[in-house]
Amino acid sequence: MTYPLAYPLASMNASGICLQMEASGCNSGDDYSAVLDYPKTPSKRAGRGIARRHRQQLSARDLAVIASVGSYRYLAARQIEELHFHAHATPLTAARACRRALERLTEAELLWRLKRRIGGVQAGSASYVYALAPLGQRVLLGDETERRVRRHEPSAEFLDHALSVAELVVELHQLNRQKGNMDLLNVAPEPDCWRKFGAGLEGVRTLKPDLSVVLQVGDYEYRWFVEMDLSTHSAAAVVRKCRIYDRYWAAGIEQDRHGLFPMVLIVTPSARRTELLKRTISRASHLNTELFVVATTADATPFLTGAAS
Repeated sequence: MTYPLAYPLASMNASGICLQMEASGCNSGDDYSAVLDYPKTPSKRAGRGIARRHRQQLSARDLAVIASVGSYRYLAARQIEELHFHAHATPLTAARACRRALERLTEAELLWRLKRRIGGVQAGSASYVYALAPLGQRVLLGDETERRVRRHEPSAEFLDHALSVAELVVELHQLNRQKGNMDLLNVAPEPDCWRKFGAGLEGVRTLKPDLSVVLQVGDYEYRWFVEMDLSTHSAAAVVRKCRIYDRYWAAGIEQDRHGLFPMVLIVTPSARRTELLKRTISRASHLNTELFVVATTADATPFLTGAAS
């Protein structure tokens, strides 16, 4: 039994969730679901009162910044600036406004600034990386969660991966602002983009993409699952992940829901790694290799927007 693939679909669909992070805008509720582990949390009574006041007093852009950091786990100051402060008259004005906002949100204990910096001290305040603090989590989620979270510095590998995923999202938003015929319908990081499905005797399995993207360019709609590969796993491990996608494709759930199955883009750091993964995937037995596209970081957005093939 065969199912259609999602490259491309000649139809228009405006019903998706748009994550246009404009300077005066606010993000979709889907941005609020990813949280981190941190130690100190305010008392329930004080925390709820403070969080309620923040929700009432913070600007829409401040709330959108907090939501983005919570959604992508970690964001560098430069990435936050590109997502939320791009509408200022000059880059210098945007950088100053972003710096002031991040200082204010950090001092209010809504965001947490990591000790590790991207690009070194010489990069200045743009090198800081931010995560969601417990009070920020409560501002976003209200009283929906009582989960205690703990703050900790992530490993270099985990942070690099998270920032790489966020960087691809930043590039998509930059491109969206530049192209008049492009519309980002849905950008969902993990765990919002994860999919559960029945796997026979193995029970319920979970497909865990790093990102899912739905965008429209002209009359064409493109749907993608994205895997960010930093060469930290063997090619064999990548193929094992591809087999999970293959099993989810065979289940037909995504096709029943949307009429097609998203293509899977594996983003690599180098042309050499790209060729290795292409060769390994093409030689894998009993695998629908047509589901997968492997491309370098530089070629990722052209593939996502249909400009490359």
